[in-house]
Amino acid sequence: MSQEPTTYSLFLFLFLSHGVSSYTVPNSRQDLHPLLQKMAEEIIDGSYLNALLDLIQFQSSHVWTDDLSHRVLAYLNSRNVAFTISSLQAAVGNHLEQRLHQPQKLLEDLRKTDAQQFCTAMKCLLEDKKDRLDLKDIIIDLGEIRERALQSPGVNRSLFLITLERCFQVLNSLECVEILGKVLRGSSGSFLQPDITERLPRDLHEDAFKNLSAVFKDLYDKTSAHSQRALYSWMSGILQTSSNATDDSVSWVTAENLWILGRYMVHLSFEEIMRISPIEIGLFISYDNATKQLDTVYDITPELAQAFLERISSSNFNMRNTSTIHRLGLLVCFYDDLELLDATVAQVLLHQMIKCSHLSGFQAGVQKLKAELLDIATENQTLNETLGSLSDAVVGLTYSQLESLSPEAVHGAISTLSQVSGWAKSQVIILSAKYLAHEKVLSFYNVSQMGALLAGVSTQAFCSMNCKDLSQVLRSAVSQYLSDLSPAQQQGILSKMVEAGDTASGIVEIQGAFFKEVSLFDLRRQPGFNSTVLKDKELGRSQALFLYELLLKTTRRPEELLSAGQLVKGVTCSHIDAMSTDFFLAHFQDFQNNFALLSPYQVNCLAWKYWEVSRLSMPPFLLAALPARYLASVPASQCVPFLISLGKSWLDSLVLDSHKKTSVLRKVQQCLDNSIADEYTVDIMGNLLCHLPAAIIDRGISPRAWATALHGLRDCPDLNPKQKAAVRLKLLGQYGLPQHWTAETTKDLEPFLVLFSGDELSSIATKFPEILLQAASKMARTLPPKEFLWAVFGSVRNSSDKIPSSDPMPGCHGVAAPSSDDIFKLAEANACWALKDLRCMEEDTFIRTVELLGAVQGFSRPQLMTLKEKAIQVWDMPSYWREHHIASLGRIALALNESELEQLNLSSIDTVAFLTQQTEWSPRQAESILQGFLDDSGYNIQDLKSFHLVGLGATLCAINITEIPLIKISEFRVVVARIGTLLCSTHVLAEFKRKAEVVFGDPTEWTSPVLQELGTIAAGLTKAELRMLDKDLMPYFQPSAIKCLPDEIFKELSAEQIASLGPENAAAVTHAQRRRLSPLQLQSLQQALDGAKTHSWQDAPASAGPTRTSFSRSPAGAPLSWDLWLGCPLLVLMAKLLW
Repeated sequence: MSQEPTTYSLFLFLFLSHGVSSYTVPNSRQDLHPLLQKMAEEIIDGSYLNALLDLIQFQSSHVWTDDLSHRVLAYLNSRNVAFTISSLQAAVGNHLEQRLHQPQKLLEDLRKTDAQQFCTAMKCLLEDKKDRLDLKDIIIDLGEIRERALQSPGVNRSLFLITLERCFQVLNSLECVEILGKVLRGSSGSFLQPDITERLPRDLHEDAFKNLSAVFKDLYDKTSAHSQRALYSWMSGILQTSSNATDDSVSWVTAENLWILGRYMVHLSFEEIMRISPIEIGLFISYDNATKQLDTVYDITPELAQAFLERISSSNFNMRNTSTIHRLGLLVCFYDDLELLDATVAQVLLHQMIKCSHLSGFQAGVQKLKAELLDIATENQTLNETLGSLSDAVVGLTYSQLESLSPEAVHGAISTLSQVSGWAKSQVIILSAKYLAHEKVLSFYNVSQMGALLAGVSTQAFCSMNCKDLSQVLRSAVSQYLSDLSPAQQQGILSKMVEAGDTASGIVEIQGAFFKEVSLFDLRRQPGFNSTVLKDKELGRSQALFLYELLLKTTRRPEELLSAGQLVKGVTCSHIDAMSTDFFLAHFQDFQNNFALLSPYQVNCLAWKYWEVSRLSMPPFLLAALPARYLASVPASQCVPFLISLGKSWLDSLVLDSHKKTSVLRKVQQCLDNSIADEYTVDIMGNLLCHLPAAIIDRGISPRAWATALHGLRDCPDLNPKQKAAVRLKLLGQYGLPQHWTAETTKDLEPFLVLFSGDELSSIATKFPEILLQAASKMARTLPPKEFLWAVFGSVRNSSDKIPSSDPMPGCHGVAAPSSDDIFKLAEANACWALKDLRCMEEDTFIRTVELLGAVQGFSRPQLMTLKEKAIQVWDMPSYWREHHIASLGRIALALNESELEQLNLSSIDTVAFLTQQTEWSPRQAESILQGFLDDSGYNIQDLKSFHLVGLGATLCAINITEIPLIKISEFRVVVARIGTLLCSTHVLAEFKRKAEVVFGDPTEWTSPVLQELGTIAAGLTKAELRMLDKDLMPYFQPSAIKCLPDEIFKELSAEQIASLGPENAAAVTHAQRRRLSPLQLQSLQQALDGAKTHSWQDAPASAGPTRTSFSRSPAGAPLSWDLWLGCPLLVLMAKLLW
């Protein structure tokens, strides 16, 4: 097994083979090349970066011979400078540490380099190849140095700034632009603040300017609106200067300039667009790549789009010509010349409008235009005749229009229908039924044609398919749509595959996330798995635990298991404990690469292992997984590596206990000295920025750092109330009240609009309603603050046509009922409708928007009741409702009472599955759904198949416990994991646990995969059974099972068992459970929360810190120190020694 090379400083090892640098060679100055003399002088002066650059320059034109190291030593000796190995090591180490911790110093060093040295540094950044310098026994890996430098927090900022400052003076502009592109593309976009344009060169050669403009176009979405505007000003300034326009009557906006601007053309003013010469705009549209440019103007406004369309029209292009329409890009989304439009042209426009979903806003207008074009496209023709030529506008067809289609028409248009995105569930059900009605028999061929309509195939239909055909489906392109299927449908396919006989090959065919549905029972029966087969499959934790243990027994190369994607989920603490030091350190990167897949308990085990075997080289973020007192082992000199390492992970998933998190953040604040001085500190913090205390946000972020910090805070998923208040005050202090904001400011602060009051948002709603709507649309399926929703609601209502119906329903006279446009725009703000508004909604509006309304999370019970009554008004009594009606209701179905639920036709498990997607059913409602399915389908409990059990979902919790024994073991055992996600009563879980014993044996025989598979079913264990469980199994309870354990049973756990719960399960312990624990048990619980050691090694004393021992060579693959492990030291000073 090859060993990973160990990273060291070049200059340390230039002398490694010599005990002391006192080696004398006569006439050393004369013997040594002048460039190496210069290098030696730099070493003497402590300018190690300059020395390395001199060496690289020397090596580029000379061959390194064995005696050169001796000559350099002799030269140093002749200058009365003698190094021992340790003193040189210390000097270089200190220098590296300084550059790692203060990348500003790197900037200063690069400013001090001479022209040749700087040119060499830039050339090193510029190279793409994985080049190495071969100094006989020493290899300098410049490729890795470059790669790490461009990814290093702070260092890449320094490289960006120095490139702007000096590169254009020593290299040609094309090379400098390429370097800037490399540095910027590896950044978050925060480098491109508006003031940076003041440093951009304004005298670039044409090709260099075009290339740099291309870089800025690539980074458009990463930059703020203010920066976009500033970069546009820089680009347009240069273009105007270089244009031949001599007066204001001639526009500088030529065809080529439009091509150069690309996405930035949206910043042209309306007046400037209207001044573009018809010849130039015509020439631009004639370009082959004009469509590519116009396809990217995602943030164009209707006003500017109309201006461009007008200019194109003025250039003698026929706007109704198919070729012209194909060239319009996203401008087609604002096409308005509909008078006397031909049906064929309307169809061409609809086909091009597929791309309109990429627009940043204005989607309601797009939908309205599609509806108008749809009417034109179907004029004088039947829908059956035009179906295949309507593109994704077919999504706008109503139920009645879809139901009027013939099976033959759907079959003929399937190539279009199958590729459309945005179908509602009800539409998929109707169209699939039409398609399959034509096909009669379900085969691989006709299923493979269905694409996005696959989810409309019933579970029973999948089960009736030939196993060979199903196997082909799993291997074909249509398998990408398997994730759209309900759990019942997926289980139906699985049960058929397992039933096939050749189970092993059937299971192996299952790819991606679908593989997670394979039961532990079926896995245990199958031989023949290997790490290669598993690489492309998503594994559940119980599957991974079983498969890792299984393959570990048979493989000769255990490292292959760690690199086999999700198999790393199955590594247990005992596996980690058993790894040799060399193996662990050599392959820790596999854990690091898959960190998001690891459980908190696995991270805790890794942290203890690293602490035991190589604490000096331990990745600092792992300290957060150890008990809080270990944070004291981080000295002030190691704060920056600690912050960088911790900032690359998500603290909320690393530390689950609030008290421990407080300790970690206290250490972070200590390292920061309670302030953020500059943008470099923000770079270093990474995700830790989201955990800054409100006091630091309010008073501790310097003005210099604030812009970069704000850029990072935009991406924080869940700021607490105090943090939000601090950010709001900071924003008001910087930008003033929202009524004074510009469009750019409002766009940049879009993620923070929810922080402001309704009064503050009212001016935004008036001035920039579309920006407010864009912010609201990004929060769909969440619950934004009420004041924000009311601001959105008011904005939409104020801008809509509030025209009362000419034929109102009783009680609705004078009420401006919701329109389809309003509901489409409002998203979650639909929760603000008054009951009378919902009651007065027109029937057609309800039909068109019912699925949108059913997805609103904030509707109150009275609002849901009103919408249910509207459904009864439109569709008649529930006994007349069909599957697609029920599927479209979403949360509205929760308003159905037991009597109404009993009226539904629930004979299909797919219909039931739509209902059980909702999780807020009362016990009596759940019982009605369960009984309704049994009555309507004619099944008894003992007749239920595995896919029935899955489709019933949480309604299974309403089953009579006397009937649970009737469930067939052969069906139950393959859906244990699904049933284990249900939060049933203790009595029901206890019965399911008894059933699980038939499958997996007595609880004393259960293994970690079994316990993980059982989920909440494990909460059905009795006191005696729980006490008998081995403490090493405690981390493999699912957290949901811990929460479901009754308080009086949970308290029966021993202190040792509780201490072994692991951080995640300990965090799941409820307050009620905690209150029943003894002081000793509470102490054990705190140990588990804190990440205390419960496996093989002795725990360290409370004062534990890294033991500073004399230097010895680290194990293969082990970094020398935290600095070097991070890969973020001053990387242009580093070299790699290949042993």
